[in-house]
Amino acid sequence: MADLAVLTAIIEPEARALGFDLVRVKLFGGEGDRTLQVMAERPDTRQLTIDDCADLSRRISDQLDALEEAGKDPIPEAYRLEVSSPGIDRPLTRLKDFADWQGHEARITLSEKIDGRKQYKGDLAGVSADMVAITDAQGVTHSVPFGKIEDAKLLITDRLIAATRPLSTEGADEFEAEEQD
Repeated sequence: MADLAVLTAIIEPEARALGFDLVRVKLFGGEGDRTLQVMAERPDTRQLTIDDCADLSRRISDQLDALEEAGKDPIPEAYRLEVSSPGIDRPLTRLKDFADWQGHEARITLSEKIDGRKQYKGDLAGVSADMVAITDAQGVTHSVPFGKIEDAKLLITDRLIAATRPLSTEGADEFEAEEQD
């Protein structure tokens, strides 16, 4: 399996060259069905357009193809490249994500149990040093070490929908017309 740190080191400069922040690099799927998933965003909008995704995809493909030609392929098996914006129910992968989305509902899964719990669901309540605070439905605030978070993502709520707006709705009317047919 390819080394994610190596892939991130290859991909991040390509994202930054386009003015994007890298949100996540993930490699998943079995042999013959491997996917390299890259999520990035514009710092000012937290989104990417379709053209942004295409531009980043081309840059990443060019870099990976050049490494393969040089005999330094970081992903030796066949794979599919998927480049996207993080979406509304985005993964929270960086400490700053937890601060930026404070007040919104999230689900956090830890790599190991802390105080008998491995999963937390509630409103993000801030960041202090390397600790992430989350307030559950009972009003109890839990602090978990960022380094122990295995997976975290925002949950779709009316509040989150109201806080996020698409960069472009171009083509949405065509999609709606197709749905009604």
